[in-house]
Amino acid sequence: APRWFARRDALGVLTAGGLATAVILAAHAFAAGDAALYALRTVAGVASAATFVGGGLLAARLSVRAPPPGLVVGLYYGGAGLGILGATALVPPLPWRAAWLALGVVSLACTLVTWGVTRASPTLVRTAPDASVGERVRVPWAPMAMLLAGYLMFGFGYIGYMTFIVTLLREQGLAPPWVAAFFGRLGAGVVASSWLWAGLLQRRRGGQPLALLCALLAAATLLPVVSARPAVVALSCALFGCTFLSVVAATTAFVRHNLPAPAWAGGIGAFTIVFALGQILGPSLSGRLADGPGGLARGFVFSAIALGLGALFGSRQRPLRNV
Repeated sequence: APRWFARRDALGVLTAGGLATAVILAAHAFAAGDAALYALRTVAGVASAATFVGGGLLAARLSVRAPPPGLVVGLYYGGAGLGILGATALVPPLPWRAAWLALGVVSLACTLVTWGVTRASPTLVRTAPDASVGERVRVPWAPMAMLLAGYLMFGFGYIGYMTFIVTLLREQGLAPPWVAAFFGRLGAGVVASSWLWAGLLQRRRGGQPLALLCALLAAATLLPVVSARPAVVALSCALFGCTFLSVVAATTAFVRHNLPAPAWAGGIGAFTIVFALGQILGPSLSGRLADGPGGLARGFVFSAIALGLGALFGSRQRPLRNV
């Protein structure tokens, strides 16, 4: 990421990632086998990382000038909730190929709107690459070790829930309308999270926000294991939605609070790396557990334990000094 931002401004990186992601989403409609799907998911990961880090950097940059900073960062990541709500409405009525094409078209439209509105803001856009990023300021990984470990555990735990929750609900016999509504409730929770945790992200400079949010996610992950009653499932998805992307916002807020501006891109990139590693390993490990005695419920317990460890590690992270 620092190399990207040494050559292009954050908006250029975000836009390139968004355009590439839109094309890759549409290309899924033409995938004819597993090899093509693996290739598409790999390049989608690179493209979406550019958007993820570029947008996070823009949000951190804007938060310095547009208080309250915690709300600004939260709104950026909370916007994903609108995407979840939109996909929930868009995808189910369509055949699968048409659904991929529709997702690509909507993603392209969102990217163009983001580019058009953001480029008109002199607060955010610089006419040349960020020279301070070009200085290649070293990101201090060691002082952030506890938060990085906590974020790795978050990646482990949250992705297991997101991967297997619908299958678990179907196995437990939950009515199809409740299953279909799950991601809609989740998306609504993500949108609300921007306001729920803004004050916490602004007040706390250490790992306390991540610790609290991971603890709440662990509780949300266990709820469907305890009971498949619709009210319990609704509570689980609402609680999960209101917290899981705020963990991502918490790491960006930590970077903004504790690192000099030239190191923001590298700091956000460092957290993105461990987040991605957790997403690689989490589904495989929880899936293996789910194939053994206890089934999917066992995998969810594993995810909850990982999230609990994330809370423990996060609680040990102190604000950085003299960095």
